[in-house]
Amino acid sequence: MSGRPLRLLAALAALVLAGPAVAATQACRLPGVEHEARCGIVKRALDPARPDGPTVDIHYAVLPAVARRPKPDPVLFLAGGPGQGAIDIAGTVQRLMGRLGSRRDIVLVDLRGTGRSAPLDCADSDPLGPLAAGADPARRLAALKSCRERLQKLPYGDLRFFTTTLAVQDVDAVRRAVGAERIDLVGVSYGTRAALEYQRQFPQAVRRLVLDGVAPPDMVLPAAVSVDAQAALDGLLDACELDTACRARFPALRATWSTLLASLPREVELTHPFTGRRETLAVSRDLVASLVRQALYVPAWTSALPAAIAEAAAGRFDGLFALAFSGLDMRGRGIAQALHFSVICAEDAPRAASGEAPGRDFGSTFADEYAAACRDWPRGEVPPAFYRVVPSPVPALLLSGGADPVTPPRHGARTAAALGPKARHVVAPGAGHGVLAVGCIRDAVFRFIDAETEADALAVDFGCAATLPRPAVFVPPGGPR
Repeated sequence: MSGRPLRLLAALAALVLAGPAVAATQACRLPGVEHEARCGIVKRALDPARPDGPTVDIHYAVLPAVARRPKPDPVLFLAGGPGQGAIDIAGTVQRLMGRLGSRRDIVLVDLRGTGRSAPLDCADSDPLGPLAAGADPARRLAALKSCRERLQKLPYGDLRFFTTTLAVQDVDAVRRAVGAERIDLVGVSYGTRAALEYQRQFPQAVRRLVLDGVAPPDMVLPAAVSVDAQAALDGLLDACELDTACRARFPALRATWSTLLASLPREVELTHPFTGRRETLAVSRDLVASLVRQALYVPAWTSALPAAIAEAAAGRFDGLFALAFSGLDMRGRGIAQALHFSVICAEDAPRAASGEAPGRDFGSTFADEYAAACRDWPRGEVPPAFYRVVPSPVPALLLSGGADPVTPPRHGARTAAALGPKARHVVAPGAGHGVLAVGCIRDAVFRFIDAETEADALAVDFGCAATLPRPAVFVPPGGPR
């Protein structure tokens, strides 16, 4: 009898920390969003097995629907990375989901370790600093180790508890906090892995599933990166050979690329893309491969790669660095690095031996750097079921860019087959990493989610995706055309 009150208090504490534990939402302003949003927090146990232990505050934001009587199923958005906060890109998400936002609330969740939710941020290399500081793998590894040791001293610093499996349990607490029985779940890049894990654990809570740039749980990310980047680069080289203007200006682009790689390492002088300072830098083969991979993400950047490769082969590297730096966010909305490694080291690194042979030009450097970082990284527990994609009980839409260097169609096709007859895989041959931004795709996604019946959702026409061309190769003025 004497122990009963204590047991009751412990049970109540467990309910508070594992359940919604909602602080009332309050009006807030979000970057890039014109209208007022509502922001809230759910308090969660860092370790679900210890409800009386350290906690993390999971931040979420709601972009209210324009309609007076919105649909009961909000759109819940999961960002990429792993490590990107969703609230920081609220303006971008609102533009992507504009029509959906007229009838449905849009819910943004900063997964644990990202954005404002117990962030596991490291001091990223200064984009205005010397280029040599970010080009040295040993320096990057040392900085990451120092960051990890600093974060482990925080109250929520046990890095074993920052996995996708635990993160989506927080997401379900947010769903309950906003009072939604079911949600329309949209994930991009790594967010697709989180969405698949959410549906695995909470299938009854999903009404529609949209995956843009599919990164399935069995992907073994570091190994896949080399293979997929190689395929994207080969696709560009093929496209140049088929393009009259590109072939005329760069008649031996493959040989030029091979010549560039064979000339490395070498010391070069170049202009810093942001500061305009002239710097001298030792450029390695691995660094050039990394720059090219970064430029392959967006077709508009990719179109300028033939010219940048030709310039670099002639000793002028300014264009290649400028393309690669185009994707850096100068406003500090980057990736929470320690969260990124907590996820990859727990979920991908242990399965590295089952990965693929590296791409011809990209090699194993990327995988090797991850292996070095993960060697001493605390690893969370990942249930075996995490790696299995189960049949989807609801309509699922998978989007892939044919020129995507990181989540190309082969991953979407495999995942769609596992999801079963209610899954549709749409490939936009000319698109890169991220297809939702394409106008006609965005409208079709609206119809897919807005459809009243599952049959109508699966019948939505996505034929426009096949007609989207790859951007024409940029041919600089001068020389043959």
